[in-house]
Amino acid sequence: MIDENRVEAGALSATGVPAERVLEEVRKLRASDAPTHGGRLFAYVYDPAVPGLDELAAAAHRESAHVNGLDPTAFPSLLAMENALVGAAGRVLGAGPGTTAPDVVGSVTSGGTESLILAVKTARDAHPEITAPRIVVPSSAHAAFAKAAHYLRVALDVVPVSPETLRPDPAAMAAAIRPETVLVACSAPSYAHGVVDPVTQIAAAAAEAGVRCHVDACFGGWTLPYLRRLGEPVPPFDFAVPGVTSISVDLHKYAYAPKGVSVLLHRDATLRAPQYFAYADWPGYTMINPVIASTRSGGPIAAAYATVRHLGDEGYLRLAAITRDAVTGLADAVRAVDGLRLMAEPESTVVCFTATEGGPDLFVLVDELTARGWHTQPQLSYAGLPASVHLTVTAAVAPRVAEFGPDLTDAVAAARAAGPVRLPAELAALVGALTPEALTPDLIVGLAAGLGLGGEVGSDAGPLPERMALVNTLLDAAPSALRERLLVEFVSLLQRPSWAPS
Repeated sequence: MIDENRVEAGALSATGVPAERVLEEVRKLRASDAPTHGGRLFAYVYDPAVPGLDELAAAAHRESAHVNGLDPTAFPSLLAMENALVGAAGRVLGAGPGTTAPDVVGSVTSGGTESLILAVKTARDAHPEITAPRIVVPSSAHAAFAKAAHYLRVALDVVPVSPETLRPDPAAMAAAIRPETVLVACSAPSYAHGVVDPVTQIAAAAAEAGVRCHVDACFGGWTLPYLRRLGEPVPPFDFAVPGVTSISVDLHKYAYAPKGVSVLLHRDATLRAPQYFAYADWPGYTMINPVIASTRSGGPIAAAYATVRHLGDEGYLRLAAITRDAVTGLADAVRAVDGLRLMAEPESTVVCFTATEGGPDLFVLVDELTARGWHTQPQLSYAGLPASVHLTVTAAVAPRVAEFGPDLTDAVAAARAAGPVRLPAELAALVGALTPEALTPDLIVGLAAGLGLGGEVGSDAGPLPERMALVNTLLDAAPSALRERLLVEFVSLLQRPSWAPS
């Protein structure tokens, strides 16, 4: 007898869908995504262009997808792979037997944000006597530090970076340390501009004050050591630096593992101890967690293990050399275009550029590059720093470098011909007068509609307009607090349940 009250909504079908049809639906949905391979996407994904690596990682993921990291005594395979990944990360970052940091320990997390939240949590919980803990970060530090401070109720003391060097002044970082400070952080490199902070001086100041120093090497920790071995002048940043107490490095970035896997390292087990959460005061199993999640799929960890084992030290050195050459080529292409300038000379795997006075509208330029198949990341202006365009460079970009220069030249010419985006007078006035508290649901819906945001995923209109220059110009004109609220509301409009059958 057929149940007339059966449910069919969104992904939940009444009778189930054949496997091949489901896969076809996934492929159809993926068709609207930015390309994850091919060297034309300069953010979010990391592609080494190594034949067979995707298949190996997927196979390893499948082997351990249903293994649960909650209990290492039940699944010792996962414990062994995690320990191997921590050891590999420690070796890359100047730790292990025969180094000045022989006792380094660590944990595998789901990504850089979790690693940074745990670094802050561990530093906070190491000082229960401090009732109002604080952390000191440069303004270029990853936003995940602000997220950690928000989640953990820790005050955030932000030190500006120099507009010339894009780095914080070590003396200013030292001056920001208070009796309530539990952690000082720096980047190797900063995500936005790809420059390495003065870690040696910052770590020394933290050590003198008796405060932990965390190096956020999520972005560059797996490439900077290899670039140094290739002869690049990489400044000290790892465990060889006295005063560095913890480092985070993402394996799903330049270790080229599938997402999401990061490693958080501490100089010794005593420093790591406050990271753990344990709870026995209930009738169920005693919960012991080294990281935020309890249940963890073994799939990503196994995929990372397979990737690191397969590529090996020589493979990573070769990929770093290929990436370095790609960075050089892209930076040369930017230097060759009138109206653009590099924000900083590349010293890692980032090329970041902005417009000179009288140069093209950067947001229009980003749209023109997108139209030519190049997916870049626009960065809004901040505290005297101009808007810029960020390129995360991977090994897969190298074969495309020769194509980028002519397309960049054409895109700049097209952006100049189009002229800068001008906000409609009423929109400009609204942004100038609005406060986050004044935003109403009706106003948000009206703004989104006027900007072309909020269409159905998969529809002809789509959730985003084809060109984003107007949206980016509006956000760039808004103060940070209003910018945050607008983006929260815009994303909230996109994230709504799908009730119709797929």
